[in-house]
Amino acid sequence: MIRCISGGSFVRDGRIVLAPEQTQGLDREACRKNTMAYSILQSHNTSGDEKRLKLKFDAMASHDITYVGIIQTARASGMSEFPLEYVLTNCHNSLCAVGGTINEDDHLFGLSAAKKYGGIYIPAHQAVIHQYMREMESGCGRMILGSDSHTRYGALGTMAIGEGGPELCKQLLGRTYDIDLPQVVAVRLSGSPRPGVGPQDVALALIGAVFKDGFVKNRVLEFIGDGIGNLGVEYRSGIDVMTTETTCLSSVWMTDSQVEQYYQAHGRPESYRRMEPSGTAYYDALIEVNLSKVEPMIALPFHPSNTYTIRELNENAADILAAVERSAAEQLGEKVHFSLRNKIRDGRLVADQGVIAGCAGGTFDNLCDAADILGGHSIGNDAFSLSVYPSSQPTFLALTENGVIARLMTAGATVRSAFCGPCFGAGDVPANGALSIRHSTRNFPNREGSKPGEGQISSVALMDARSIAATAMHGGRLTGADELDISYRKPPYIFHGEVYKNRCYYGFGHPQPKEELRFGPNIADWPAMPALTEHLLLRVASFITDPVTTTDELIPSGETSSYRSNPERLSEFALSRKDPAYVGEAKKLRSLERMREEGKNPFENEMLRPLEAKIRAVPGMEQIDLLQTGIGSLVYARRPGDGSAREQAASCQKVLGGWANIAGEYATKRYRSNLINWGMLPFLLEGEPPFERLSMIFVPDIRRAVSEKWEKIPAYLLEESGPAAFTLTLGALTEDERQIILDGCLINFYRH
Repeated sequence: MIRCISGGSFVRDGRIVLAPEQTQGLDREACRKNTMAYSILQSHNTSGDEKRLKLKFDAMASHDITYVGIIQTARASGMSEFPLEYVLTNCHNSLCAVGGTINEDDHLFGLSAAKKYGGIYIPAHQAVIHQYMREMESGCGRMILGSDSHTRYGALGTMAIGEGGPELCKQLLGRTYDIDLPQVVAVRLSGSPRPGVGPQDVALALIGAVFKDGFVKNRVLEFIGDGIGNLGVEYRSGIDVMTTETTCLSSVWMTDSQVEQYYQAHGRPESYRRMEPSGTAYYDALIEVNLSKVEPMIALPFHPSNTYTIRELNENAADILAAVERSAAEQLGEKVHFSLRNKIRDGRLVADQGVIAGCAGGTFDNLCDAADILGGHSIGNDAFSLSVYPSSQPTFLALTENGVIARLMTAGATVRSAFCGPCFGAGDVPANGALSIRHSTRNFPNREGSKPGEGQISSVALMDARSIAATAMHGGRLTGADELDISYRKPPYIFHGEVYKNRCYYGFGHPQPKEELRFGPNIADWPAMPALTEHLLLRVASFITDPVTTTDELIPSGETSSYRSNPERLSEFALSRKDPAYVGEAKKLRSLERMREEGKNPFENEMLRPLEAKIRAVPGMEQIDLLQTGIGSLVYARRPGDGSAREQAASCQKVLGGWANIAGEYATKRYRSNLINWGMLPFLLEGEPPFERLSMIFVPDIRRAVSEKWEKIPAYLLEESGPAAFTLTLGALTEDERQIILDGCLINFYRH
């Protein structure tokens, strides 16, 4: 089904993998330049150095969890207008159970900002962020930056990257996105999917094959091969959007007449050009995907890489689910009782809920096929329910006109508006102990809205829309769509662009500087953040030993994001579902740091008084000025940052007085970038940590170490017997990144 080949491969014409004897005399470096990725990256590179990229994007996109903070940061840093197309969508907090008027207050802020600075504003329920960007902003050879991790439009010839908000601020301020030239991995598709096998099946098979060993981490995936022509454009996009879960940096696909027709149907024929690798291209690795052998898949809790075929799960449900339960017990702790084996009926897993939603699931093709499966049937009148969220109003209108919505509703499905809630835990929250099967993007804990920290747990398994419909037809009994004999109608899609024209605000290039921003009572400015001090005294406020720590665990999704525009209030939720004691511990250190900033001696405090002698025992620190020693918290995790691009995973730590993370490695570039942009040190540590939770760590001369680019940074664990030395590193930092850390955050950097 999927084969991963490391060591590099030469591919001719985007189709033929050359045997070793055919590569004699080929220049590897020259052939690297023949990839589509290289061409797009260099066309957006402003550095003049093909290896050290400084990228400027064609357009950007943010939703209503992120755009207020981004605009507030850019405004505080001197922005006067949007210098590129900036799309503000309202698809994450369209519905709200908590927070009073917060959601609509933020939406009015977004509209006023679009008017004042010259932006594009998409009102709530019009479209989920990525569907709008596919329909209206993608273009062959373009680059788009988004403050959402699933910013992927590669199937339409567009290289898109999901990043934290500060990276979008840089673009708004005329700066660049700085990275080294990434490696490129070819994903060669062959064959054709079997009936009933959908894009989520292919995507989950790919994620399961590459995630655990980091095979494509921070690389660009380049989709090539004859199999592409056997996939519709929406099918390709359904695979493409899920590449985020492989931890790759971005993606791009070969384009063809089907993509050309897509752009024509959306009234943008000028956005198309044929794209394919030039001649013989060299790839740093190769993934072979035989589409004909892909089966209906399921990703069991609590990660998209926890994949099985539906067939093998049905054949061995008890053993597989027992392993999932053991893994969940390690991840969730003893407070939560989690069970899936109690859902086995007559040898098959039985789900309680189905959801087809968002940029991955709620597309025209997916819902048409689901209706073909469910048409003339009923999902039953027992506990199982099915919800459907079309990805945009134009999609909804087309499905209404062709009868798909009627067939889904008649079968018992409920149909909602365009909303991303089911992807992050703010829509269709099932009962405690329930299992929801979803064609959405993630299935981390609480992505369905439960609260493990309070003993409430339900869970999500990811599946394709077709198999969800097949399962719904059997009242929740797990069924792969390939078990059915269905004639899929494949109706044509008619795009109604007037839906957007009649409702969305298009102000790019026409800023209105006199327009007043609309501030709701929950919109607050960022607190003052100090510059990096000469030395640091850090307490390990949270110590996480899980193999991977998601951004959802660092700052929960769901209803907590209602406070997204108020840094102090949102920070109260930091690590709340992973380490509930973290906020209190971090605040203790923050209060001592504020004493220092006011010129008072924090070492007169009972907590710090015993540490003064230990600090002065560190070599060279005998005469240290303690007021030059910043005091704060740090988080240790083995591999933090998998998942969302939300900057709040880092900014909440900073607001609470965090100075650093220590990790074995960072799961994604975007989380590490978020730490840096909020002035936090992204420390790396080889091997097992010599410290534990609540240990005190002293890092002398840290400001000099950052400024002078020390490769190894000495640190000292302040033990009862005295300071014990160990070594930290920071990894590669650009000159701007070093200065941002020295200044204390991106806002300070621009102010200076």
